[in-house]
Amino acid sequence: MSTPSQTLTLPSAKPYAFQFPLATTALIIIDIQRDFVDPGGFGSVQCGNDEIFSRARAIVPTVRKVLDVFRSVGGHVIHTREGHQPDLADLPAAKRLRQISSPHGHHTMGIGDQGPMGRLLVRGEYGHDIIDELTPWPGETVIDKPGKGSFWGTDIHRVLLARGVTHLLFAGVTTECCVTTTLRECNDRGYQCCVLDDCTQGFDAQQVATSLDTVSGQDGLFGFVGTSADFFTAINESLTQLTPPATPPLLGDDGLPPIDELISRYKKGITSPAEVVNFVFDRIEKYHATDPAVWIHLETREKVLQDAEKLASRHSGKPLPPLYGVPFSVKDTIDVNGVPTTAACPQYAYTATFNSPAVQYVLDAGGIFIGKVNLDQLATGLSGCRSPYGITHSVFSERHISGGSSSGSSVSVGAGLVSFGLATDTAGSGRVPAAFNGIVGFKPTKGTVSAKGLVPACRTLDTITVVAPSVPDTRKVWRIIARHDPDDPFSKLPHTLVTWKVDFRGPRLGGFTFAVPPPSSLEVCTKAYQDLFSQAVKLLRSCGGRLVEVDYTIFEVAGDLLYEGALLHERMTCLGLEFLQTKLEELHPVIKALFGGALEKPPSAYDVFRDQALQIQLTRKAQQTFDTLRGGIDVLVVPTTTQHPTIEQMTADPLRLNSKLGTFTHYANVVDLCGANVPAGTYVDELGAGLPFGITILGGAGYDAKVLDIAGVAEATFKEAFAKA
Repeated sequence: MSTPSQTLTLPSAKPYAFQFPLATTALIIIDIQRDFVDPGGFGSVQCGNDEIFSRARAIVPTVRKVLDVFRSVGGHVIHTREGHQPDLADLPAAKRLRQISSPHGHHTMGIGDQGPMGRLLVRGEYGHDIIDELTPWPGETVIDKPGKGSFWGTDIHRVLLARGVTHLLFAGVTTECCVTTTLRECNDRGYQCCVLDDCTQGFDAQQVATSLDTVSGQDGLFGFVGTSADFFTAINESLTQLTPPATPPLLGDDGLPPIDELISRYKKGITSPAEVVNFVFDRIEKYHATDPAVWIHLETREKVLQDAEKLASRHSGKPLPPLYGVPFSVKDTIDVNGVPTTAACPQYAYTATFNSPAVQYVLDAGGIFIGKVNLDQLATGLSGCRSPYGITHSVFSERHISGGSSSGSSVSVGAGLVSFGLATDTAGSGRVPAAFNGIVGFKPTKGTVSAKGLVPACRTLDTITVVAPSVPDTRKVWRIIARHDPDDPFSKLPHTLVTWKVDFRGPRLGGFTFAVPPPSSLEVCTKAYQDLFSQAVKLLRSCGGRLVEVDYTIFEVAGDLLYEGALLHERMTCLGLEFLQTKLEELHPVIKALFGGALEKPPSAYDVFRDQALQIQLTRKAQQTFDTLRGGIDVLVVPTTTQHPTIEQMTADPLRLNSKLGTFTHYANVVDLCGANVPAGTYVDELGAGLPFGITILGGAGYDAKVLDIAGVAEATFKEAFAKA
């Protein structure tokens, strides 16, 4: 079941009624692990009184009921566990020694000592696990924390930001320690917090009462205190207000339903993975007559049906993982075990011996791999017209280009052949084709999705991306694949990524600042694109956006570096200089011309170091543009591209037009931005074709969740405006 969109209320909460939108609320269950609620664990040592200690266990049935209800409406659930590394390297001496050193205390054992359930409060021991009654489901987050609070040494804040969470409901133990410590930390970061008083307990009744009073005291100094009874009533009332369809819609001409709806159908037994697989292959076979160049490698229907049956058997009677039975495509520069990787260049092809981490994460989450899709050869180009496996076209017009290099990825999603695609972006390859096919294309911050198992186009710029029909679906997939990879030398450590304070009102009510290119920079766009962009800016201002000016020359100079500087030669180095020298004559004519010209004019060491220094300077200035604590903006909004050429126009003037199409995309990778293309209107061109238009919402490195927050508001606003038009 999808999360109800209403704002719910706990009317009896202190100091006044607590209101929370369920769609952006998370339930955090603090430390209900064996070490804290079962005899013989660290908690019983801490408490020193069996009768008092048993009260902590007594809250479990109520917490379980709250958890079950919250899960039933698709709410975000986060579990925490306190514990330390086996070598205790993350255990401060003060925490280890203070209580057991008390001359009149009862603490005879300390952290790391051997207890009945293993070493006390040590990760990997039996006592460290969450109790069986509250075992996390697939897709639920478990935060392993070395402290009483949940923010030190963890990525919980980024987890909450990634999910768009603004409000928090708290349960767990102990009230006076870990529960209220984490709540107060969340308060500092802008979250609206409410602890359910019958879902929390501690080892000192007076301290429990005082802690709860402190939370809600002084008109809500740290948050709210509510009850589970109010929570159950609020959920029941919200569900009665929903108007479900009399008959669930069937799979049909509109393609696949949104991911959450598809998962809901699986849970209700309305459909099965095998039925979805057959639907997908029927649709692929039908679309082949319209565009035969989408797929480079397509799994057989029989093979995928076997995968679907294995998936169903593996999860029969169990909670479903977040992408259970969701079909997806993979750009043919990303490795899938046992499947050839061609990069649309037969001379470069090899058979992968492992899954790229992004692919593996999707498979682990229940995704169903359908096949590898076409692209501009060696991921070089924004046209979709540079592949020996054929030219794909926009799903809106057979005469117009699909965009590249992730051409097949965006067509496979735009045509409704799969639910999402894993693509790439080095110069706009995940955004331009998304715009030309009327879907969302999201380029995460580089280094936040592992590039292991990716054919490099330019290693310092490459990013695996997500293309999907909507922002919610895009965000769901991104959360699954965005993980630090210690084996990827370009992977960024999570703690080095920026975080920011939360506005619990959301972007629409809380507002956001954005900038756009100056009029002189927009003149490169066609008249239709300029008009549609102006309309999009007006709509953004109507839904919370405040337009401000920035120094846009930073981005224009950075864009010129991609193909006019040493970065082009980095691309050639990544592909292999010997390969290009020996196979140049066999490449696509446009790729041959591009790389052949560069081979004739190699840069000097001076040129390389000059461009590297300039890139570093521009990146610093660009990142400062998005520092809102120092007068920066939240996002930069640009037309995703400048026009939508026909295939005939593109093949007649491939290099000049390609450069023009990348006017607003090239710099994003050079100065380390993240960004999402959002469909923002349609128009009819001079040939009578109805074509889509897209804008890109760009943010600084690490601001992925903020970009998606604003992209989600923009998407909803545009859809509402178009529906009224």
